[in-house]
Amino acid sequence: MNRLREKYQKEVIPEMMKKFGYTNALAVPKIEKVVVNCGFGKLISGKTSEEQKKIYEAILEDLALITGQLPILTRAKKSISGFKIRKGLPVGAQVTLRGKRMYDFLERLIHIGLPRSRDFRGIDPKSLDKEGNLTIGIKEHIAFPEISPEKVKNIFGLEITVVTTAKNKEEGLELLKLLGFPIKV
Repeated sequence: MNRLREKYQKEVIPEMMKKFGYTNALAVPKIEKVVVNCGFGKLISGKTSEEQKKIYEAILEDLALITGQLPILTRAKKSISGFKIRKGLPVGAQVTLRGKRMYDFLERLIHIGLPRSRDFRGIDPKSLDKEGNLTIGIKEHIAFPEISPEKVKNIFGLEITVVTTAKNKEEGLELLKLLGFPIKV
């Protein structure tokens, strides 16, 4: 069994029940899903279709290595001439993780990915929205151990959204702190 899930069941649930006065363990907020998103519109604008294809295939491969799941391409909804984007052009990639893969990814993110990212001082509590969902950005994907920096041609950033079932910001913040997220005080 995953260490993060075990920690949630053995430590987080009793602590949250005590702090917020839940009478049922199923009422305690939990992490529902993790969405990993990456935009590569800047990298492919102004390139030939052959070069674009190479770039986004490399990015999809790296994202699949990081998350352990095949990402989907997100395409432009409309054409924007200022950004050299046509409708239907691939502009990003996205992965939605749930269950075991989600916990595996979060464990690697908390213990390896965030500490290895450059100039990391902890997650700002302002990164949580009013529903208790956390959104953080990582500037360089090479912070993850699955990616070898020598082989990477294009470094790209990731946006990671941790969706919780918390009803408010305070519950979400407490849940993430108890799970071991490095949140600034």
